[in-house]
Amino acid sequence: MKVKITVPTKLSDITLDQYQRYLKLVEDNQDESQSSFFKAKLLEIFCGIPYMDLHQVKITDIEDIVNTIYDALDSETYLIERFKMGDQEFGFIPSLEDMTFGEYIDLDTNIGDWKNMQIAMSVLYRPTIAKKGNKYLIEEYRGDNYHDIMKQMPMSAVFGSIVFFYHLGIDCSKDMMNYLEGMDRNTDLGKALELSGVGISQYTLSLKAILDDLKVSLN
Repeated sequence: MKVKITVPTKLSDITLDQYQRYLKLVEDNQDESQSSFFKAKLLEIFCGIPYMDLHQVKITDIEDIVNTIYDALDSETYLIERFKMGDQEFGFIPSLEDMTFGEYIDLDTNIGDWKNMQIAMSVLYRPTIAKKGNKYLIEEYRGDNYHDIMKQMPMSAVFGSIVFFYHLGIDCSKDMMNYLEGMDRNTDLGKALELSGVGISQYTLSLKAILDDLKVSLN
């Protein structure tokens, strides 16, 4: 029986869900990356081939496919401003400076956690609602509306947006810092911080420490 195998050759062929499953495979099988079981599960994740069907595939072909997958995962990427999933186009948030506090919290909380990366991506990428030339508008952030959908986004966009956010976009958070430092204590956020026992000055210092740590770790 011949087995038809579709092999990803670039990052855009790989979804976030597949990458998350791959990371789980690595976590559960440390020091076993050269085992037959690991390679078979790798093909199951990225090529959709059930484990039992691989019995009909030549070992040399499996080795070639595994190498092709690793090459795809290791390929360079760049910021992808827009991509399509089905008939829906998603666009990268046009201005990090205009990010709301709720968006920032969901992004900052989850962008370092691969298990919840779809939450961070739903902040950075949303359906486009209007376009004019190279400019576009995206939907307002609606929490978990697109969390599950974002698991199917291409890894080229995931990697590209993470690199862009940390290396180019993080300075935009300084505007948020300046805003918080001058915040009226009577605002909703100010009241919430006071009720929780956290002063605005303490909060801004904590946020600044997080941003500084990110810059240091990525230099």
